[in-house]
Amino acid sequence: MDLHYLTVILLGIVEGLTEFLPVSSTGHLILASELLGYDSATWAMFNVVIQLGAILAVVVLYWRTFWAVGMGLLRREPVSWRFLRNLLLAFMPAAIVGLALHDYVEMLLGAPKVVAWALIVGGVAILLIERMVKEQRFHGIADIPAIRALGVGLIQCISMIPGVSRSGATIMGALTLGVERRTAAEFSFFLAIPTMLGATTLELLKKGDQITSATVGWDSIALGFIVSFFVALLVIKWFVGLVSKHGFTPFAWYRIVAGCAALIWLGMR
Repeated sequence: MDLHYLTVILLGIVEGLTEFLPVSSTGHLILASELLGYDSATWAMFNVVIQLGAILAVVVLYWRTFWAVGMGLLRREPVSWRFLRNLLLAFMPAAIVGLALHDYVEMLLGAPKVVAWALIVGGVAILLIERMVKEQRFHGIADIPAIRALGVGLIQCISMIPGVSRSGATIMGALTLGVERRTAAEFSFFLAIPTMLGATTLELLKKGDQITSATVGWDSIALGFIVSFFVALLVIKWFVGLVSKHGFTPFAWYRIVAGCAALIWLGMR
């Protein structure tokens, strides 16, 4: 198989594996670009768009939830309106900050050492939060008070630093605000839909002409999309079962080891 398409498949696997785990998909894609020796700027559009494959996996796995909420909105059921309210409140801060700091965030995407340090610091933060958080008061997304949903959204903004992890920030933020583990994970999954759709739309508006480039065209993007979709389908179910039983500590240690290994490797180059 052509080396280009092997790279496409590998990046699709990395995206599907890491998008919903608290380990930073963007950070892993940046480190993968350094490891494989390709120009990350050339593949920036590809890396953003294939995230929609992972997002589609959430829609497919949770279609009954979305259908129930949609029907509830039509019937004006309070629980469905609270569900929608909480998603919108949690999405708003990232939308505002993302638009304001887009150029600065793009600059950080070319800094693999930032990713490595963020992996380590984030891993330590997860270990501390897992030890500190005891009370879990909210066992459904619609049960989360509006102010706490907004708080999760504000914490999500930290994940604009590559290596922090969007899912990690939102899940840990939800835990500190009293949300039960499984609900925190699912809230993060659902929040990824408007967040990543917004990020992809912004990239398409700014750099849509890159899709037609000779290096990364529609065929490559389609293949990466499909691979990330199927891998994410498997990961989401496994992840929810794991954190419900064992929490997030394994991912914290992985982040610390991966970050240290990345720093050592980057220092040897």
